[in-house]
Amino acid sequence: MTFKIKKISSPKIKSPIMIEGLPGMGNVGKIVVDYMIENLHAKKFCEIYSHRFPNSVFVNEENLIELPKIELYYKNIKDKSFIFLSGDIQPIEETSCYEFCEIILDIFQKFKGKEIITVGGIGMPEQPLHPKVFSTANNKEIIIKYKNKNVNSQLYGIVGPIIGVSGLLLGLSKERKIPAISFLAETFGHPAYLGVKGAKEILKNLNQDLKLNLNLKILDKEIEEIEKEQNPEKIKKYKPKFIDGSHLNYIG
Repeated sequence: MTFKIKKISSPKIKSPIMIEGLPGMGNVGKIVVDYMIENLHAKKFCEIYSHRFPNSVFVNEENLIELPKIELYYKNIKDKSFIFLSGDIQPIEETSCYEFCEIILDIFQKFKGKEIITVGGIGMPEQPLHPKVFSTANNKEIIIKYKNKNVNSQLYGIVGPIIGVSGLLLGLSKERKIPAISFLAETFGHPAYLGVKGAKEILKNLNQDLKLNLNLKILDKEIEEIEKEQNPEKIKKYKPKFIDGSHLNYIG
């Protein structure tokens, strides 16, 4: 078995926008998409399992184990439809990541999807107090469409390669002529750090651009609680590695 697709329902959606956020640097992407799913009460319609996922299981709130999986949710908001791609993990091998992204794009095109948004984090050597948001895309038109004074689209020379699903979806979408854009927020490059502040900055912009009517005030309390739990001593001792001599790095 390479990938097992478990269909849960047949959603009635038309020309959706897909928003992807899987675990990666600061878990920024996962925080963004999971918050959207919860706040919008999106409904799950598909689960994906694979022998190409990490060889581990998770313990859930009922103290029972679950295999790692990636999930697809949907939500119709007035005249717009959205698909949300979230999950516990990413494919661990390069070939499996390509295969997975092609499967996701096949599903997306069955619904006549019109554009893709991926979200993630940019690893910084220090904890950013006011995280900036950057964007890149597979064509200039979609960058113009999502142009925002709070988003910097001059990313060349600032980050290395965008690794994982968030990057590959952009590249493979280009081959299929699907417009796709990525929003990346600064976060601290520590493996235990949660980039909730960066996630909020992305959410603020997407909330405005997509007219999602999200309640972002809930995040303020979560940010306060998470920052109390972050271990300052561990963070200070950690020296993140950056590639190509760049001062910033992005993974996943």
